[in-house]
Amino acid sequence: KTGQVPRPTILLDKNTADAHDNPVISIDDDGYIWIFSTSHGLSRPSYIHRSNEPYNIDIFEQIDVTYLLNGVERPMDNFSYMQAWQLPNHGFINFVTRYKDPSDRTLFFITSPDGTKWSEWTRLAAIEKGHYQISTCSAQKAVTAFNYHPNPKGLNWRTNLYYLETPDFGHTWQNAAGKKVDVPLTIPDNNALVHDYAAEGLKVYLKDIRLDPNGNPVILVITSEGYESGPENNPRTWTLLRWIGNDWNIRPITTSDSNYDMGSLYLETDGTYRIIAPTETGPQAYNPGGEMAMWESHDHGNTWNCVKQLTQNSERNHTYARSPINAHSDFYALWADGNARQASRSCLYFCDKQGNVYQLPEGMDSDFAKPMLINPD
Repeated sequence: KTGQVPRPTILLDKNTADAHDNPVISIDDDGYIWIFSTSHGLSRPSYIHRSNEPYNIDIFEQIDVTYLLNGVERPMDNFSYMQAWQLPNHGFINFVTRYKDPSDRTLFFITSPDGTKWSEWTRLAAIEKGHYQISTCSAQKAVTAFNYHPNPKGLNWRTNLYYLETPDFGHTWQNAAGKKVDVPLTIPDNNALVHDYAAEGLKVYLKDIRLDPNGNPVILVITSEGYESGPENNPRTWTLLRWIGNDWNIRPITTSDSNYDMGSLYLETDGTYRIIAPTETGPQAYNPGGEMAMWESHDHGNTWNCVKQLTQNSERNHTYARSPINAHSDFYALWADGNARQASRSCLYFCDKQGNVYQLPEGMDSDFAKPMLINPD
C-alpha cells in the first residue's frame, strides 16, 4: 500500500559464518511469524522463535519445543535443512534432515498442531550416504522430491530423482501413481524412483517443486555430468519433470553454467508456467548465479521462451531466486547477489510479476524506506 519496506529486525546471532545455518520462515493461522533457525550438522544447536504480535517483526521470543521419541517428550534442539509448511486449521507440516541417523543426511517428516509440541520423526529415506530434498504441500497432501548420495563418494555424486507424497499427514506414503511406498527407503532401486539419472551418468541438483491444479507434481532440477565448476561439465540442463497421470513427462528448458544456479517455478492460474532464475551468464561465469531471467511456457512446460532478462551488466552474480508463498504480483521473487569468487557486498532484490527489479536498502535511518528500481524499461 505504501510502496515502502520496514527496517529489518536482528533476531539471532549464531556466531558462525556457515550459511547452511540459514533460517526459514512461516506464518500460522493467527498471523504469528515463526522462524526456524537450522543447524549445519550436529555441532551447533537449532532454535525456534515466534513473533510477540501477529504480522509484526519488532519483537520475537524463543520457543522451547519438544518432539516425541518412542512416546517420550525430548527437546527439539537440532535440525537441518528445515522446510516448514503451515496448513490452515492443521498446523505445521515440516520436512527436515538429521545427520548420521543413520545416513550422513537422513530425511524425516514431522508435524505439530501449534509449533511447540512435535510428533515422532518419520524417517523417509536413508539410502547409502543420504539425500537432499525439496518439498511443498496443499490442503490435500504434502510432497517431497529428493536425490541420493551414493557410496562411497557421497554428495558430490548426487544423482537420481525420487518422489513421495502423503495424503494423511504422514501416516502413509505413496508415489505419484498413488501406489503405497514403505518408508524409510534404503536402496536406490525402489518404487518412489522418478528417473534413473545414475544410469545416464548425470548428477541431479534440486531447484523447486509445485503441485498443478489437479494435484500432480511438477519438479524443477538441473542435471550435469559432474560437480566441478567450469566448462568441462557442460551442459548443465534445467529440466522439468511433470506427472501426467500415468508417467513422468521430462522436458529440457535451457542450460546454465553452474550447478548451483537456483531459481523458482510458478504455476499460474491461467495455465502459464513461469521460471525466474539466473540462467544468463553473469560477471563470474561458471560460478553460482549469473544474470536473472524470466522464462515462460504456455504448453505445460513442453516448450519454453525467455521473455525478459531481469538484470544485466551486474558487478556480482545474482542467484537463489525464491518465490514467496502465495506470492503477490508486486513481490514475486526475492534473491541476493554476491561476488562468487571472493568476499563482497551482497544486496537483496525483489521483482514484481512483470519483471521490474527493485533493490532493498543497504542501510536505513528511519522505520520505513522505499526500494530502488534498478531496471526501468
